[in-house]
This record gives sequence, C-alpha cells and structure tokens, in this order.
Amino acid sequence: MIPRSFGHILGNKKRNRAKTMLDQSQSLADTLPKLLLGYYKKFGHSKVALREKTRGIWVKYTWADYYSIVRHLATAFLELGIHKYEKVAIIGETKPHVYWYELAALACGGQVLGIFPDSSPSEMKYFLSHSESTFVVCQGQEQVDKILKIKDECPYLKRVIYWELKGMWSYEHPLLITMDEMIKIGKKCVEKDPDLFEKMIKGTKADDAAIFLYSSGTKDLPKAAVHSHWGILKLVDMLDRIVSARETDQTVSFLPLALIGEQLLNLAYSLFKGFTVNFPERHETVRENIREVGPHFIFLSPSLWEAFIKTIRVKIENAGFLRRFCFETALKVGYRIGDARMLGKKADLLMRLVNILSDKVVFRPLRDRLGFSRTRTGIVFGATVNSDVIRYFHAIGVPLLQAYGSVESPIITIHSKNLIKPGSSGQALRGSELKISEEGEILIKSPFLFQEYYKDPEETVKVIKEGWYYTGDYGRINEDGQLIVIDRMDALQQIKGDKRFSPQYSEIRLRSSPYIKNCVVLGHVERDYASAIINIDYDSVGRWAEANGIAYATFTDLRQNQGVISLLKKEIETVNKYLCESAVIKKFIILHKEFDPDEGELTRDHKLRRDFVRDKYDNLVEALFGNEEKIDFTTSISYQDGTKAELKSLLSINRI
Repeated sequence: MIPRSFGHILGNKKRNRAKTMLDQSQSLADTLPKLLLGYYKKFGHSKVALREKTRGIWVKYTWADYYSIVRHLATAFLELGIHKYEKVAIIGETKPHVYWYELAALACGGQVLGIFPDSSPSEMKYFLSHSESTFVVCQGQEQVDKILKIKDECPYLKRVIYWELKGMWSYEHPLLITMDEMIKIGKKCVEKDPDLFEKMIKGTKADDAAIFLYSSGTKDLPKAAVHSHWGILKLVDMLDRIVSARETDQTVSFLPLALIGEQLLNLAYSLFKGFTVNFPERHETVRENIREVGPHFIFLSPSLWEAFIKTIRVKIENAGFLRRFCFETALKVGYRIGDARMLGKKADLLMRLVNILSDKVVFRPLRDRLGFSRTRTGIVFGATVNSDVIRYFHAIGVPLLQAYGSVESPIITIHSKNLIKPGSSGQALRGSELKISEEGEILIKSPFLFQEYYKDPEETVKVIKEGWYYTGDYGRINEDGQLIVIDRMDALQQIKGDKRFSPQYSEIRLRSSPYIKNCVVLGHVERDYASAIINIDYDSVGRWAEANGIAYATFTDLRQNQGVISLLKKEIETVNKYLCESAVIKKFIILHKEFDPDEGELTRDHKLRRDFVRDKYDNLVEALFGNEEKIDFTTSISYQDGTKAELKSLLSINRI
C-alpha cells in the first residue's frame, strides 16, 4: 500500500491517459486513507507518526495509534449518519485531532474543509451554508459558542463535535458530542465488525472529491476550489522530487488546516512519505518548539520568514561592536557562497575556506538558535517574498525556495535547487505549461488544477478557457523560463500620466524592515507619486526607542515621536531606491492601530484587502494626496459580540 512514484504518470501530457494508467495500477495507494493504512501495516507501533507538545511534554502517536484513532472516529461517523459526499468542516488550531478527523471523514467518502479558528460567526455561517456541511468539528468552547449562535441558519447541520472539554461541562445540546463519546461509539462498531474500516478505506477512490479550499476573499466572497485525492497526491509526488523527504525526517505543523500549505505540505506529504509531524504547544511557543524539533524541511509564509530576519537584525543591532563586526563580515562571505550555490556553482576557493570558519563560528550557532540546524530545505509558500529574504537565508546556510500557487492550483511553479533566481518564483512543474497573455496575465495549463468551484460553474468556466487557467496575477517569464509574479491584475495602481505600478512590490520591501509590521501602498490618478499607510512593529520600534534613550508611555507616544518618524523615513528612502520614479513613496501615515482580520482589513490568512482599506480610510487617503499636515481621524471598531466603539486620533502626514 506504500506509494510508488507517480513519475510514469506525471510525465504524460494528457490527463485522461495518465488517469487510466493510475486506475490500472492496483498496487498504488491512491487516496489519503489508503496511505494511512499502508504505513500502519508497515510500521505499526515501531515508528512515531505524530508528536504533540502538551503541558510541556511531547506526546507521541505511532502509526498504529494514528490508525486506531481514525478507525474509531470513522466508524462513529457512520453510526452518526454521515453519507458519502457529505461535507465535514474542521475548526481549530492545528493539532493531531484535525488530522484524525479529516482522515476519518475521507474514509467515509466525505469531503473536508478547514475554517480558520478565529473566524467570526458570520464568516463561519457563510462557509457552513455554502459548503452544505453536515458535521462540524470544533476544538473547544470558543468555536462551539459561535456555531451554536448560528446553528438555526445552517439547515444542513447534523452534529457539532468538540475535543477540548475545558469550559464545556455544563453544555447540553442535542447537536453536541465529544470526541471521547465518538471514540466509544467507534470501539463498539469495531467490535461488531473488525473489518469494516479497512473495507471503507478500500472503497475510497482517487477521483473522489476530497478537499475544499476556499480562496482568501480579498475582493469577493470566498470561492471553494474542489480537489480530488489524486490531484493532491500527484502534487505531493512532484514536490517530493524537489524536497526529497525521508521517513526519518521531522517537520513542524502549525498553519491552519484552511490553508493549502498545511493540507498539501504537512498532512498529505507526511502520509505520502511517512515522516513525523510535530505540533507546537501554543501559537506563542512555535519558535521555541521549532528549535526543539529541528525540522529537516519547513514551509512558512513570507511574513514568518521575514519575521526571522527581523529578529536577527534587531539582535545584531543591539550587539556589541565586535560581535556585530564579525557577523557582518561573515554575512558578506555568506552572500558570495549563497549566490553561487543558488546557481549550482562554487564560489572561489578562498571564499569557501573563509566560509568554513564563519559557518562554524557564526552561522551554525545562529541556525541552531532559529531551529534550522538540520533544515535541508525551506519553502516560502502563500505569496511572493522579497528577493533579499531568499539571499539572506542562503547566506546563513538555509536553502530557501520560492513556490507560487493558489487554491485552484496549489503549486504552479517552484525553484529547483540549482537554479534559484531571487525575485522569481521558479519554473513550472513538469507536465505543466506556462505563458503570459497579451495583457500580462499569468496562464497555466496543468494536470494539477482543481476540479471545479463548488456550486459555481459559471466562475469555473470563466477562469478555465481551452484548458488554460487564468490566474488573475500579473507577471512575466525571464530568460531562464522562471516566472516573476508582480501583483494581482486588479491590484495595479494607476497614477498621473496613465501609468500603473505594483503596490505589492513596494509593500514586500517595506515589510522587510524590522520596524514595519504591515503597510498598504496607494496611488492616485491625479498624482505622480505613491503614499503609504504604515503599521509599525511595536516591539522592534520600542526596543529601538529604548536603545536611543527615547521615553514613551503608550503606542500613541511612540508613533508620534519625531525620532520614530525619522527612522521610518530612512527605511522608506531605502526602499525608494529600488522603485521606478512614478512609484516612489513621498508621503506616509503611521496608523493608530494594526490592520485586523476582525475588522475586515485583512483576510483570515492575513492577506491585505486593499480595496477595503482604501474605502475604510478614504479620508486618510485623500489627505495623503492633498496638502494637509495633520488629520483628525475617527474610526469605529467592531467587536465579535457585535458591539462597536469609536476611536479618535490625530495623525500626522509625513513627507519624504
């Protein structure tokens, strides 16, 4: 049951022929539950599949434990009345439980969607109603309360399941059932028919729709891209040709199940290769737990990779002269070595000899502190990252690759290890074709595409024409055939003179500053420059202020301080050097608060909703392109309980 390579299939261009070959291959485990069954039979209790840190202790689950729990949950689902093709929504932090429930639902022929655990009740109502979910799996009280609040507006709902008992002792509702109760039901089912679960697994098919992946919804309501078992597994196989995971490897899982990165790169990949997945204790301990695990490969969003660099830079700035000099000298050598390695070359002998010493003295201890002492491959997943981030990690000895994809085609391009051009997103996967339309839109023809948008055939036809998927992204292909993703087609900003520029390019570089947490860059049709609304990184700017003898009591004191404003001016001036004249940032405002998903400024996966921000702060935007020096600003804040409050601030408009 252990998967052999899909290589003989993926090399073919015609999907139908590839599928026929797959169907004829009876030895191939072609669904996620079949992979679980295969590793259970291979390893049993001899190898750890999952580890979760709880109350300071790493709790281990072998492949036999993994299989047994899924077996009991799946048979309990049957007893509770789940039918094939019914939807199971999972809401909670990424713990072993979300893996167990997903595989249990898939073994029943069900389909799974992840929902961000911090989603509001109205957002949950949309996902549950749109998907017609019949079962909802919750982590604990917070999510259960939200579901019970909207239950009457979700007509398909049969059961609400939760696994954390804290705060739930007095809850009594016919919809509610605990994980422990499900396990008991499942055990009785297994006693009656020990072979039932394996029969269920063997009944799953490669073409069955398995995963619903919802788009971010930066402009419209999120759309559900439907993926089959076969589509997910063939993508994992192609990824493995680059990452080359081993059964003995360790990785860390903490991204929400609603993200394609978690579904593909940890859950499915671990079932495909048999490595161990580790789950941090809490979101606040992720970095600490990454260091404990020392993952062999790791997949992070651009903001998380950027955050590691910001931490390093702040530490170095606060270090003594000698340590700072040694690090900066070693980094210069590291850049020479890393730039050569990215192109599959070797730096000159002297640089390699110096780098051996600098790696031993500087970079190896640094990688250990970050948790990357054993990391063979890191991947940026979810959005484009600043090219400096790629170079930086290669310089300190962490091979970092950029991947580009979407919920419709989870991996479209990725760097190969011997041809990494920072600023690009790599080449198309084998078996895929890539081209740019006359308007500059990125088009992909690939066997890895989604099946359809759920309940939206018109939108499906709109984005797939003659086999080409129209991504909605603006970009170009360089001389090496590598894709350069610039921005969303509809995000390009128009400025005076009928010119356009990419705000994302500027925002990516601004966020590389250790003092800027988030930002939005805007243009104006009557102005020949850009402006920015900035969220400062309170911790980093606070440390800088203390180091420079600047006293402050509140966030308002800090953001209004002239020294802080001058600091940000320097950071923006550095970014301006990389921008074309028409995209240079000449004005900025330090916002009185951070952008927040609860207020609609960010999506749940923390992507900026630029149009929403522009509309919400329209008076700020007009002031940025006007002649004002300061602006009195009043905004309303919405809380999850529905209450609202007003916040008044005096914001200064800073000129560069």
